[in-house]
Amino acid sequence: MSRSSKILPGVLITSALLLTSIGLGTVGAASAPRTTATAAHPGHVMAVSTASSPEDPDGDGYIRANPPVTGATPSTQDPPHRYFHEFQANCSVSHTRPDDPIVYPQQPGKSHDHTFMGNTTTNAGSTTASLSAGGTTCKAPGDLSGYWMPTLYNGDRQILPVGPQVIYYKAGVTDYTSVRPFPKGLRFVVGNPMQTADEFRRHRGFVEGWECGDSYFNTEFPASCPDRADVQLNIRFQAPSCWDGTYLDTPDHKSHMAYPVVKPGTNDNMCPADHPVALPMIEFKMAFPVNGDMSQVRLASGPGHSFHYDFFNAWDDRTLKALVDHCIVGGLQCDARGYDQTHPEAGAALNTDYRLP
Repeated sequence: MSRSSKILPGVLITSALLLTSIGLGTVGAASAPRTTATAAHPGHVMAVSTASSPEDPDGDGYIRANPPVTGATPSTQDPPHRYFHEFQANCSVSHTRPDDPIVYPQQPGKSHDHTFMGNTTTNAGSTTASLSAGGTTCKAPGDLSGYWMPTLYNGDRQILPVGPQVIYYKAGVTDYTSVRPFPKGLRFVVGNPMQTADEFRRHRGFVEGWECGDSYFNTEFPASCPDRADVQLNIRFQAPSCWDGTYLDTPDHKSHMAYPVVKPGTNDNMCPADHPVALPMIEFKMAFPVNGDMSQVRLASGPGHSFHYDFFNAWDDRTLKALVDHCIVGGLQCDARGYDQTHPEAGAALNTDYRLP
């Protein structure tokens, strides 16, 4: 397993201590309010969406889960300690396109350019049904989800991650046994292209910012990175993992999700009362093959602090449940097969073809 996974266990206690040590408060605070297009970086302007998803027939921005989760309360249990409770989704870049089916549904070309991973069909017209009928660049054929982020450029040249990237699915709450799979069709945006540098640095999903070589905690791209074959530009960013149980999407594409909070009087993380359903916490761990002079490196959305990403769940239900139950609920540190090499006796959730046995 990678260094990052060992530094950041799923329960986020380590992350909370880390963020506190650099003056950012705790991970457990409520999710940051949505920002608007202020003076974050005047060169980038968010267009107004003029259409809605076919899954939102009344066009109000709310897509209800069917069925919703009712009667849920945040778990306050403290199960036996397991340092890891996670698995990986390893997905390669499939294409780039100025589309965003969450923010600009049915409006091709309206977004800044995005780099898409996972589902090979993701575009402005994507729906849960179309993604479920698509293909995937993920190792697990059952992961038909769409993952995307603003395209990185060096001058006018696209810099795309090479090979399978690491997307962790981990427990964001202390009671890892309470984590359940994402509902089909859940979608959300992590971060905001219009956020200020300070908002990016203080975002609950911030881990170590932009990294290269021995340089960490960068809000903006470093001016230079060691010009060596083993050095790439990296970023890790965590998503909210507590769901309201009612909506698959909301008008701001965020309010139906929240970050865990700290249980009073403890170091434990739990979901807030208004978002009681614990889901996997996604963490993007992206590596871009660029180093040396970084003065011309930028995102399609603007400077380094405009980084954000989108997730649209289209996992095969049975495959996702098998991985969540075996690896997260089971307290293992799994690869994309659901295999923990330190606990071979536990077996794997998927076979050698990354499919259900």
